[in-house]
Amino acid sequence: MFFTYLRRELRRRRKAALVIAMGLALGIALVITVSSVSAGMTQAQGKVLESLYGLGTDMTVTKAADPDSGSAERPRFQFDARGDDKEQSSDRVMVQGFQSLKSSVVDQVSGQSGVKDAVGGLSLVVIKVNGQFQRGEFQQAPGGGNRQRGGGGQPQGSVRGGGANFDINNFTVYGTDVGHLGLGPLTSSKITSGKTFTSAQGNAKVAVLDSAYAKQKKLTVGKTLTISGTKFEIIGIATADSGSSSANVYIPLKQAQTLADAKDKVTTVYVQAADSQRIDSVKAAIQKNISGTTVTTSSDLASTVSGSLSTASDLATNVGKWLSIAVLIAAFLVAGLLTSSAVSRRVREFGTLKALGWKSGRVTRQVMGEAIVNGLIGGALGIALGLGCAYLITAISPTLEATVGGGGGGGGGGFGPGGPARRAASEALKISLEAPVNVNTIVLAVALAVAGGLIAGTFGGWRASRLRPADALRRVE
Repeated sequence: MFFTYLRRELRRRRKAALVIAMGLALGIALVITVSSVSAGMTQAQGKVLESLYGLGTDMTVTKAADPDSGSAERPRFQFDARGDDKEQSSDRVMVQGFQSLKSSVVDQVSGQSGVKDAVGGLSLVVIKVNGQFQRGEFQQAPGGGNRQRGGGGQPQGSVRGGGANFDINNFTVYGTDVGHLGLGPLTSSKITSGKTFTSAQGNAKVAVLDSAYAKQKKLTVGKTLTISGTKFEIIGIATADSGSSSANVYIPLKQAQTLADAKDKVTTVYVQAADSQRIDSVKAAIQKNISGTTVTTSSDLASTVSGSLSTASDLATNVGKWLSIAVLIAAFLVAGLLTSSAVSRRVREFGTLKALGWKSGRVTRQVMGEAIVNGLIGGALGIALGLGCAYLITAISPTLEATVGGGGGGGGGGFGPGGPARRAASEALKISLEAPVNVNTIVLAVALAVAGGLIAGTFGGWRASRLRPADALRRVE
């Protein structure tokens, strides 16, 4: 009887039911759209951070910044002015930021509670100067062949031409612990040619190049790259998943330490937490137990993201959230008022039913049932509309820009001055926005639909419970 009467009433009052359902549908669709866009922002931001931070990395440990460090060490190049006009060159390999940690810090970090894995890396910058001196020609002053200068026996005249022509080229090198390839900057790039390192190449003279750098220098797999007089065989070309890579050249950690005369030194320790919910506690433990270090988490780095991605993310998180709440409240109130108004127009119907023996509770349940069905219909329409909007956003794929600041680490760290992410952080990364819809969002939409129906039913049920059979007699014409 309940469902028969429910079906007939909904069919008879299709327009009113559709108006209530559409009001709820618009609110639910907005919630789905905002939630999917917010998820897309988080995903896009994750791509930006991933290109700098490395897959599986939860935090980095670097040496605490020292304002006096690096002031005494500057790149110096010494050339003799040989007269043979031959090309001269010199390489300087330096630790980025001039600050490093002992390799033993990696073991200390690994031993901290909540740390699943830790790996060290050494970030270097190579400055190469090459060119040649050109000999000038001495020209005597006119008529000065027999004239002496100050009685010193030297003919008067001047040197014409000559000089020096030198080119400066610099690139970044990252020393990778080939025994732990699951962490670190190299994991944010994909090998597109050749192969990556193996654990047996811990001290081998091999290198993996970033694809952009390899293209610029016209280097391919099988060729060699010379760094400070040492030749490295190029075994692979890697392409960053998004944005710029963290380094131009990747070589085994031991080789990097040898080139920079930094035995048993690292600039960055990449850390993976055993539980993503305990990242803050792990960070606190490392800072407390290992002095002279700075710990930077992915959330710390996320706070430095700026550009249109950051603006859109703030808009979706703040304005979108409050707009969704406001629209939902309005939709629920409108649905409740419309349901209550519909009950008021059915006074004669409910009064007659009560006169026939229907109790107030049965009338209330009937109104609540109709309202919940309207809510479910609105939820279905809202889910369809929300999915359509999310699909449209993904199809259009608006491009957002993101720039990551260089703060947050020590001088030799991954995200401080001179860290391996410095190159990538100095450029604006372009990210295509997507709007993924997950199961939780759909569940939330269904819950909102039921809640909307219950709220509307409460309004209508309260109104229906107050009707008396005598009210129906007053409406008889």
